Amino acid sequence: MKYWLMKSEPDVYSIDHLAVEPNQTDYWDGIRNYQVRNFFRDEFSVGDLAFFYHSRCKVPGIVGTIEVVREAYPDPTAFDPTEKYYDSKSDPDNPRWLMVDVKLIRKFPKIVSLSELRAEPALSQMRVLQRGNRLSVTPVSKMEWEFIHDMAGG
Repeated sequence: MKYWLMKSEPDVYSIDHLAVEPNQTDYWDGIRNYQVRNFFRDEFSVGDLAFFYHSRCKVPGIVGTIEVVREAYPDPTAFDPTEKYYDSKSDPDNPRWLMVDVKLIRKFPKIVSLSELRAEPALSQMRVLQRGNRLSVTPVSKMEWEFIHDMAGG
């Protein structure tokens, strides 16, 4: 099993959106970065766990946990010109962009804020905290996973 952090802007798609989906399960679309696409294609597996992170908001941070319930498959929004994530160069016969399905595991009682994460020396190497990191999906070590779970109240 691997651990991940997956960012979403809460005004676009929040943990509360996921919570009201049937079976609290939905697809994670809109990835348009090759490194993240490669994570989805080559490293994500059913059963992997991820932190759900709200970004670009008043208090960015980790708001809960999700589980990967379907491995990578073509993102159909890449082929539809009416979609926000349309990519005219993406070919349905050789898809460029992928998505995974995730299921809500737990919404934390309070956000574990970015400032709280930064204040913890034990998390200093966490990828999301590195200067210049702009990836919307990043790997998380088992130690980081357990440490943040403790911060969130277990």
